[in-house]
Amino acid sequence: MTLEDRREARRAALLRVGISLLGGPCGPAVNVRAVCRTASLTERYFYESFTDRDEFVRSVYATVGDEAQAALLGAVASTRTARERAEAAVEAFVELMVDNPERGRVLLLAPLSEPALSRRGMDLMPGFVGLVHDQLSAVDDEVEKQLVAIGVVGALTTLFIGYLDGTVAASREQFVAHCVTLVMEANRSGHE
Repeated sequence: MTLEDRREARRAALLRVGISLLGGPCGPAVNVRAVCRTASLTERYFYESFTDRDEFVRSVYATVGDEAQAALLGAVASTRTARERAEAAVEAFVELMVDNPERGRVLLLAPLSEPALSRRGMDLMPGFVGLVHDQLSAVDDEVEKQLVAIGVVGALTTLFIGYLDGTVAASREQFVAHCVTLVMEANRSGHE
């Protein structure tokens, strides 16, 4: 293993720990010592990859955001119909955000309480809106398509936050079915 390989492995280990600490069930619990202790690394190795705690938190958040966008793009890539796309996208997002709740809490809940992420949720929004926008095949008007995409992302974000924080009491199957229906109905709104 080269020096660069070892450095990347340490960085990846720190990011994995960051996901579990930032996405912990009791809320974000991230400080440099806790991260290093949990990763079994010294602070020296922390600072070889990150300038400070806030940069680390933003990197953890960006990592999960990139995973979410990649999962969504991958899910819809081989689908043919609007229903298949909606089902695949919702299922992929549920697998990443609900089946791995620490990732969901990092992406959706941490920006609500972590000062280092105060604007990050809004920074990722255009990417998710763009993904939804591109799937709205039944909406012809571009302005309407943009409005629908923003509304769908907002609604889904609120639903996922509620599911993760326990205020939405539904089975996983009910939750997935509702989200798919929401996406399908939004796509139909262009013809009403």
